[in-house]
Amino acid sequence: MQLHIYDSARKAVVPFVPQHDGEARIYLCGATVQGSPHIGHVRSAIAFDVLIRWLRRAGLRVTYVRNVTDIDDKILTKSAEAGWPWWAWAQRFEREFAEAYRALGVLPATYEPHATAHIPDQIALAQRLIEAGHAYADGAGNVYFDVRSLPDYGSLTRQRLDDMRTTEDAAQIDDATEAGKRDPRDFALWKAAKPSEPDTAAWDSPWGRGRPGWHLECSAMAQRYLGDSFDIHGGGIDLRFPHHENEQAQSHGAGWGFAAHWMHNAWVTIKGEKMSKSLGNSLVVSEILRTTPAPVLRYALGTAHYRSTVEYSPDSLELADATWERLSSFVTRAARVCPEVEAAYSVIGGDREREGGTDLGTLDLPEAFTAALNDDLNIAGAIAAIHEAVKAGHAALGRDDAEGVRAAGLSVRAMLDVLGLDPLSDQWRGFVAGSGADEAMEAALDALVRAQLEERAEARTSKDWARADAIRDRLSGAGIVVEDGKDGATWHLA
Repeated sequence: MQLHIYDSARKAVVPFVPQHDGEARIYLCGATVQGSPHIGHVRSAIAFDVLIRWLRRAGLRVTYVRNVTDIDDKILTKSAEAGWPWWAWAQRFEREFAEAYRALGVLPATYEPHATAHIPDQIALAQRLIEAGHAYADGAGNVYFDVRSLPDYGSLTRQRLDDMRTTEDAAQIDDATEAGKRDPRDFALWKAAKPSEPDTAAWDSPWGRGRPGWHLECSAMAQRYLGDSFDIHGGGIDLRFPHHENEQAQSHGAGWGFAAHWMHNAWVTIKGEKMSKSLGNSLVVSEILRTTPAPVLRYALGTAHYRSTVEYSPDSLELADATWERLSSFVTRAARVCPEVEAAYSVIGGDREREGGTDLGTLDLPEAFTAALNDDLNIAGAIAAIHEAVKAGHAALGRDDAEGVRAAGLSVRAMLDVLGLDPLSDQWRGFVAGSGADEAMEAALDALVRAQLEERAEARTSKDWARADAIRDRLSGAGIVVEDGKDGATWHLA
C-alpha cells in the first residue's frame, strides 16, 4: 500500500507502514456522552470512517477501537443539574451517538469499550506508573502523573513544560483535585470520591474509593485491545492538548510504544467561528436530519479534507444537496440501463450480497482516485476523479453505449463506496429516486431535453448560431448542462 498520511507528531506527511503485516490497528477518541451529538462530533467519526474504508479497500484487516467515555466531571455535573442518575444520563446520550453514526453511514468499530467497564485496567496502569516512578499518591485518595519524570513530555504538541501553567483540561480542574499536586502541571490519574458526588460514581482502589481521570481510560483501553503499540491514534485537533499529550505520557511512562502515528481532524466552523456550545451555535445531528437528508449531511461534512476546517452553512448544505443529486441521478440512470450496475454491492460498506452482483471492493479504481486518497486522503482529488467518471458516463448514456454506461456506473459506485456515499448501497438506497413516478418523470424529462438538443443540432447544421445558443441558454436556465462531444451533445442536471 502506498498510503501517506500527515503525522501530527512529526508535522510531516509520512508513509504509512503497518506494524503488523496485513493489519492496521487504530484507536479513535470517541464520544464523551454528556449531551446530544452535534456536527463537530460526527465530523471526526466520518473523517476516520473514510480512512477505515480505504484501509480495508487496500486489503488490510483493520482493528478499529472507538471508546465511550461514560464517566467524567461533565457527565456528573450535567446529570445532577437535570436530576438524572449519572449512568442513565450517559446511556441516553450514548444511544443518541449510536443513532447518529448509523444514520450517517459510519461503520461500526471493531470494539467500542467503555471507561466504566475497564476500571481494573486503569487501576493497574496507575499502579504501574507509581512503581516506575512516574506517578504518586497524595494520601488523600488522589493519584497524579509526575510530568517532570518523563523527558519527552510535550513532544506530541512540541511544547516546553516550563511554558505551561497546567496540563489539565479547564473543565477537569477543581480545588480538591489540585490540592495534592507536587507541581501544578502534574495531572490526575485517579480522583478521590467527593461527598457531593453519587456513591455509584466511585470504585474501590488501593488509594480509597474514587474514579479515573479523563486521560487514563484511553491509555488503558488502547493497550487492552491493540497492544503495547499500534499504528494510528486519531481524534479532533482540540484533543491534542492536554488529552493526547497526557495519554502519550502515561503510555510511554508505562513502557509502551503507544501510537506510531497521530492523525487529527480539524474543526467545523459556523461563520468563521469554531463550533461549540459556548458560542450557542452547536447544531445537533438529530435536529438537522429533520430537514436535511442524511447523505447530504454526510457529503457536506465528509468531503472536505480531514485537516481542513469545514465551514458549515445553508450554502454548504445547498451545494452538497445539488452534488448528491447529480451523483445519485447518474448512478440510478446507469442502473436502469445496466442491471450489473444495479446488482453490485459492497462487503466493506456492509451491504447484503445481491444475486448476480459484483463486490465493489474487487473492482479496479481509477488511478487518479487511488493516487488522491493515498496522498493523505486527498478528498478533493478523489471527488474530481468521480466527476470525471460521471461525465464519461453521461456521454455514454447520450450515445446509447451500454458498455460505457456499465463501466462508468460501476466505477462511480466503487469510488463513492470508499467515501461512504454509494447511492445504491443498502444505507442510501432509500434516499434516491426509484419509484415508478420518479422513473416516468425522468423519462419524460429525457424525451423533452433530447427534442431540444435535436432542434439545437439542426440550428447548428444550418449555422443559425443565435438560435442554437438560445436553446442552450434556455436549458442552462432550467438547470440542465449541455456538453458537446465528437458523438454529439449530451446532457445532465447541474
